Amino acid sequence: MMRAINRLSVLDTIRRRGPIARIEISEATELSTTTVSAITAALIEDGLVLPRHLGDIRTEAARGRPRVMLELNPDALRVVGAKIAADRMTFAVTDFCGAVLSRLALPIRIDRQPAGVIADLIEDGVRQCIADAGLGLGDVHKLCLALPCVIEYRTGNIRSSAIFHEPNLDFAAAMSVRLGIPTLVESDAHAITLAHHWFGLARGLDDVVVVSLERTLGLGVLNGGRLFRGAGGLSHNLGDLVLGLGPDGMRRLSDLAGAAAILKGPPTKGRLADAISPGRGMNETQTRLDRDDRLQSAALHAADAVGLTLANVVTLFAPPRVIVVGSSLALGRVFLDRLSAAYAKAVPPSLTGVTELVFDMAEDAFWAQGAAALALHEIYEMPAGDPGRGEGGWKRSE
Repeated sequence: MMRAINRLSVLDTIRRRGPIARIEISEATELSTTTVSAITAALIEDGLVLPRHLGDIRTEAARGRPRVMLELNPDALRVVGAKIAADRMTFAVTDFCGAVLSRLALPIRIDRQPAGVIADLIEDGVRQCIADAGLGLGDVHKLCLALPCVIEYRTGNIRSSAIFHEPNLDFAAAMSVRLGIPTLVESDAHAITLAHHWFGLARGLDDVVVVSLERTLGLGVLNGGRLFRGAGGLSHNLGDLVLGLGPDGMRRLSDLAGAAAILKGPPTKGRLADAISPGRGMNETQTRLDRDDRLQSAALHAADAVGLTLANVVTLFAPPRVIVVGSSLALGRVFLDRLSAAYAKAVPPSLTGVTELVFDMAEDAFWAQGAAALALHEIYEMPAGDPGRGEGGWKRSE
């Protein structure tokens, strides 16, 4: 485990700060120069890191050896990330640095389909996106599918999901067999968290909380640069959080702030009813808020519940930044202003000013890039030839 942690730390430092010298890696990671030298030597031998020489040893004015700077080899390998939502699928192929080589968006409703049909559709999307990048299946080293779910990271067991009807499903194993690519299934909240950590509003932060307000309500917590998971690597469903007890029993966050609670609270008909099924409900709702009192009331109650929840999250973790993402942000200023006001009232006075609250209407392609980052994150920890959770480590067989 310590080797994996150290390797991840070194690779991630090179990714974020490269080209970088070994002594600078040692200072940034707080690892000994001997440890850094051993790790980077192996990474260079594996072709994952490239050395760059600064200066010219043949110049008489130069003294000593030229300085060696290290950077990731973007062509070392390729991965695919995908955001799988109830009404759309988005794919991204990236290089070893996480740079996107191709994207593909498929607006198709899959949440009513059996797992086998969903697997067929995902397989078609993965194959097409890989082909669009000018690659073949054999050029891809890992696939990560990010979807709204509660999943055990260590076993791949999906405990619950808004996509699949089947409980306790090992979908990763099925896709690995289909495509011949080691496959990882993760929470979509973890994908958008890592996307912001690598490429977005959490760059340079090792501690951050991301709350996703989609069809389900997700939570991603980055602590010390690593995703926080529960027992067995369990992901979190923020919508299951209990906010109180009412006459009808427990009131969970999803009962007040989930998309179903907002869209189906008031009677729905006409364009709004037509929009809910294909997944355009929040955008359609935003245009109706000013003239539909019951719809506005549902949105404001949801904003209050989310604001209260964010205050509780800040009370627990006190992160420097909380990033709120997801389709519910399409409700606009009425929703965001109410949410911010509720948060400001509920956050403890002792934590006032500690946490910055920011909103980001991230595109689905950014979530897919985050899923690819999750695949790379796992590869960064895996020494060459180590079977890990995939097949044959990071090296693909010919």
